Amino acid sequence: MLRFEDVSFRYPHSDSSVEHLSFHIQKGEFVALIGSNGAGKSTISRLSNGLLKPDSGTVYLAGTPTTSIRTSQIARKAGFLFQNPDRQICQNTVQEELAFGLRLMGLTEQEIRERTQEAIEQFSLDGDWFPFSRSRGERQRIALASVLVCRPQLVILDEPTTGLDYRECTAIMDYLTRLNREEGLTVLMVSHDMELVSQYAGRVLVLTGGKLIGDGATHDVMRDQPLLGRAHVLPAQIPALALKLDAGAKQPQFEDVFTVEEMFETICRLRKEMSATAGKGEVLS
Repeated sequence: MLRFEDVSFRYPHSDSSVEHLSFHIQKGEFVALIGSNGAGKSTISRLSNGLLKPDSGTVYLAGTPTTSIRTSQIARKAGFLFQNPDRQICQNTVQEELAFGLRLMGLTEQEIRERTQEAIEQFSLDGDWFPFSRSRGERQRIALASVLVCRPQLVILDEPTTGLDYRECTAIMDYLTRLNREEGLTVLMVSHDMELVSQYAGRVLVLTGGKLIGDGATHDVMRDQPLLGRAHVLPAQIPALALKLDAGAKQPQFEDVFTVEEMFETICRLRKEMSATAGKGEVLS
């Protein structure tokens, strides 16, 4: 779905750059892009959707180099959610905002009405709202809805849960996960939230200084403290706690623990095993 082949890019009059990046994201993957500020995450996002063109190397979207097609054509395949929704919203009502991209795609008014109504219900919006009068979290939901209503093959999320409370965050991420698993939506998510990455992404790309230094399954990356240290990123809390609990143990008990639920289940299981062992000891004595 998305392929970087030896891609380099440098901003004019700036030290910010990405260098010799090569990676491939398959259709239907949910990939997180992590790294400290200035690592090159946003640059990769903008190279992926054609807003930036590489100085060297090639970015392929669905098999086509981004340099050979217009950005408007790329937008039909790749949706992009900005970190700040106010840079994305441009219409006076939610209904008009959701319909804006669909009209540019040339859909009929009937199709536009059906899709916008579906999105309004899915994201708990009101079509008559004036977007800029809503809270930050609501504006983020409006912006994301305006991206997904166009049904892109790839969606690029730049800090998608900024300004959302826990309930809103969970609702949106669960919806994206359902689209990913059931409809094959490819997701590339830029995030500083390692709990979010650990819970939802299947694969993680690790950046530092514009270079790719890690690429692997989320569970493996979250337990690779030297790698995360090189990227100046702290692991998610539960994997970090699991590593500490297993430190020095002859038989690690928490190596497959990555969520609160898994931690709770493991502790309960170990308590039962300890109680059973203690009980047998009492009987034998």
